Amino acid sequence: MERYDQLYRLYDEFDAATLRALQNFVDLFPPVDSRVALEHWQEASDELDGLKAEVRDAFPATGETFCELAARATRDQAFTALDLYAKYDRGVNVLVLDVDETLRSAGGTDNEIPRETLHLLTEFHESGLPIVVCTGQTLENVKGFLIQGLGNEIVHSGNLSVVYEAGTGVFTPGHGADTKRLLYDDLDRDVRAIFDAVRSRVLSEAPERLRRGCHLQGNEFNVTLKPNFETGSDDAREVIDRALVYELDLLGSAVAAEVGEGVEADAETASDWARAYYASRDPEIRGVLESEGETPDADPEDLPDPVRAAFERIDVAYYEADAAEIGSLELNKVAGVESAFDVLGIDDPFAAVMGDSKSDLRVMKWVAENDAGIAAAPEHASRDVLDHVVRTDELIFDRGKAGDVLRTIYALNRLANLG
Repeated sequence: MERYDQLYRLYDEFDAATLRALQNFVDLFPPVDSRVALEHWQEASDELDGLKAEVRDAFPATGETFCELAARATRDQAFTALDLYAKYDRGVNVLVLDVDETLRSAGGTDNEIPRETLHLLTEFHESGLPIVVCTGQTLENVKGFLIQGLGNEIVHSGNLSVVYEAGTGVFTPGHGADTKRLLYDDLDRDVRAIFDAVRSRVLSEAPERLRRGCHLQGNEFNVTLKPNFETGSDDAREVIDRALVYELDLLGSAVAAEVGEGVEADAETASDWARAYYASRDPEIRGVLESEGETPDADPEDLPDPVRAAFERIDVAYYEADAAEIGSLELNKVAGVESAFDVLGIDDPFAAVMGDSKSDLRVMKWVAENDAGIAAAPEHASRDVLDHVVRTDELIFDRGKAGDVLRTIYALNRLANLG
């Protein structure tokens, strides 16, 4: 209780709001060639140092930590951090971060990672905390915006890893032969053949309306159709709904052809098998099929065993108004994160996992089951993600405000260092 009493005193007796405002100004002040502006920055910096000195003097044993808490975390964030420390008795030793609709948001940050968030990530990096960026995007896309936002030195520091295409590969610069791990190379030949078949047909055989309305993301392995419209728009929703049905049909056909002997099915039957199987396992997919008037006739319990066995290894993911994707259930974000931890040498992880989708939920559940971390999500995340986060530590943040949770994690780690 002593630590709680100290925090109450910190936020009751000192002007933490002014401390935070000055710290943000000093941290995020853009580089300008103006004597007047630089003088203003210096005045703010001097005032900040003076206020921090007052906090240090008031808390002889914990002053350095408490002045940084007041300058970087709100009262609520600091007390949340202290609750987390009381619950887990440790700080976070690795960040696992989704990008789209988590660090950045089409509806909240103009699809850019805010400068505040980038600065906080830079500070975590400078403190020695490893960062794992875990996304469904292609490696080249991720490398591009990370270098632009964080800088080449951080990206190639050896302490940052990229899990891309939702776990099909892991890129960790500076680690020799382990710099790039192609996890899909370890899949059985028959599974790879199914993906090759779907990929080779997905655009060439698509109806013209669908072909004009979406594009194939340039993945190394996963087959992902993305809209040629703004993510989240009605046009994007319409074309991705159609793309999902189309991908299911292609997958059914490819699986029926690959399993071969003992399984005979025309295109319509194979499509029904895929629709029935995935609709029975994902209510969102079932809802799309119903809204498109494409409800399957097949009973998922009547599928031939070889077909079912193939489907059980393949994931179909639907991201409303954003993407329809076929991936491997053996290659998901959990597998990618485990591989990234291995390369980074993190053998006792306590991760902060931030994400919004079902693929992120797998990582959140994995760390929860293994007492290996905490989870946070934006308020517009999928229902299942929000349910999990609310049931655990209630780390929900507003759209485009990932920095709020990062500040809580910063406070947690500072408090954990006090012991």
